[in-house]
Amino acid sequence: MIYTVTLNPALDYVVDVPGFQEGTVNRSERDIKYPGGKGINVSRVLKRLGVPSTALGFTGGFTGDYIKDMLQQEDISTDFTAVDGDTRINVKLRGSGETEVNGVSPEVRQSDRKAFEDKLKPLTAEDEVVIAGSLPASLPAGCYEELMNTLKNQHVRVYLDTSGEPLKKAVQAAPFFIKPNHNELGELYGVTIEKPEDAVYYGRKLMEEYGIEHVIISMAGAGAVYLHPHGACRAVPPKRKAVNSVGAGDSLTAGFIKALKVFQKPEDILAYASAAGSATAFSETFCTEEEVKQLQGEIDITTISNS
Repeated sequence: MIYTVTLNPALDYVVDVPGFQEGTVNRSERDIKYPGGKGINVSRVLKRLGVPSTALGFTGGFTGDYIKDMLQQEDISTDFTAVDGDTRINVKLRGSGETEVNGVSPEVRQSDRKAFEDKLKPLTAEDEVVIAGSLPASLPAGCYEELMNTLKNQHVRVYLDTSGEPLKKAVQAAPFFIKPNHNELGELYGVTIEKPEDAVYYGRKLMEEYGIEHVIISMAGAGAVYLHPHGACRAVPPKRKAVNSVGAGDSLTAGFIKALKVFQKPEDILAYASAAGSATAFSETFCTEEEVKQLQGEIDITTISNS
């Protein structure tokens, strides 16, 4: 079974307000509410790609109930740990530009953390865990690293997607897969990464230093670089207008998980994963299996290194 971990989920509230003006009454033309959080996004995309998963993490209050209800309506299994307080609400105002206001996370107590960790104890080598997103302010930066060390002792494969100090600490626990963007990878080594060749160099350095088997580095308009045990390759999607930035990276992660079970060649794995991320970016919502398959053949794949 695949488990996704979202320790800092949110109810995302997107409001379209043309001509938004500060300090006065504005009227929205449209609003959307949906479950937010990178691990939750991975579960939602995996479902669309025909791969079941169970969503784990912390939820609380009426907003936490809404998230659980929405996921269950999508036929996604959940086993969240309840906390006091309401799951945060993130507001995105879309006028002439975009303004984001991220809410405050509820406190996660030590007893809550233990209850969550108890859910991971039965996992075995037959299971996989996706750990993604930010940490609540009440949890230490080393929380992911500690969780991953425990899972490693249980021989559980871990996919990691986070940033900042939690990323710096978590890589030391040797995740199976990691997906930094070029800026996050550069921060790990105090450098600026602009070219795919730089991404290959520092991505390989990351693999060798920490024993990470698979690394995908997203490079915005320059596509994505995939480093695997036998070399590296690069994917460049077709030039189209991006209409949705939410969840594109999470879709790539979900696509990679699916592709790893279906394809043998690294180039095919990257093409499918990149198609999943791009299909989400090109549509109003998350990608579908049909959209990914249609786009897969349009991804330009180049081998960078076979050493």
